[in-house]
Amino acid sequence: MAGIAEGRVVIVTGAGRGLGRAHALAFAAEGAKVVVNDLGVGLDGAPGPQSPAAQVVREIEALGGEAVAHGGDVATPEGAASLVRTAVSSFGRLDTLVNNAGFLRDRMLVNLDEEDWDAVVRVHLKGHFLPLRSAAAWWRAEAKAGRPVAARVVNTSSGAGLLGSVGQGNYSAAKAGILGLTLVAAAEMGRYGIQVNVIAPAARTRMTEQAFAESMAAPAAGAFDAMAPENVSPLVVWLGADASAGVTGRVFEAEGGRITVMEGWRPGPSADRGARWTPAEAGEAAAKLLAAAEPAQPVYGSR
Repeated sequence: MAGIAEGRVVIVTGAGRGLGRAHALAFAAEGAKVVVNDLGVGLDGAPGPQSPAAQVVREIEALGGEAVAHGGDVATPEGAASLVRTAVSSFGRLDTLVNNAGFLRDRMLVNLDEEDWDAVVRVHLKGHFLPLRSAAAWWRAEAKAGRPVAARVVNTSSGAGLLGSVGQGNYSAAKAGILGLTLVAAAEMGRYGIQVNVIAPAARTRMTEQAFAESMAAPAAGAFDAMAPENVSPLVVWLGADASAGVTGRVFEAEGGRITVMEGWRPGPSADRGARWTPAEAGEAAAKLLAAAEPAQPVYGSR
């Protein structure tokens, strides 16, 4: 029986470990040909030993699938462009891009230096924008040439991007930026047959194991592992497949066996006097509106 990604060519960035590896294996299990991107760096973004991308390729091939490794830096224009070229030269086309690459440099804001800010924003936010731009340019050219396009992009945000996270100002800002980027890309690219969605996953990975060591501990033998990264991948595969036709510009949380559609910023209580407020009047109105509004969700780590 063919899988739901049968014949599709899929790029997964940051796919050497954790969520990216789980996504790559899940796509391959559903019949996709996979470009496994991983720069092979440590949690702080410093160069590490040989990239694990080749190992994931071997895993996919051992299961009867097709995959190639890509070791370029997707937060550079050339790295992102070569990622798309690798898919097209290896498999003749590109259908799905999963942006997943990232790392952490956690500090409280007063201790967060500019280098750590720039490094995290570069990898997460720029590392989403550049592959998205390169892939979209290829798909646009295909559409303009009259060839049918049913492209999918799955971006990766976080609960930190939705609510904020104490000690992760750089990461939270970058992940919030990915949400905005997704909404704009979905609106701009739909005319070319490109759907763009974003997930906010929770799982046990190298990036989370220190911050959530207790709550994300491995379960007892035989029990459901709610924090396994493989739990997130089925939704990502569906979003990256033909089966998700018509779904674009949406935000999903995924954790364990739970999937949640996040509804984002929507107008709440409002007051309009039809003229300019004085500061005192604006304050009085704001207080009344806040009393009628839903309470804000707490920032992670603030309780």
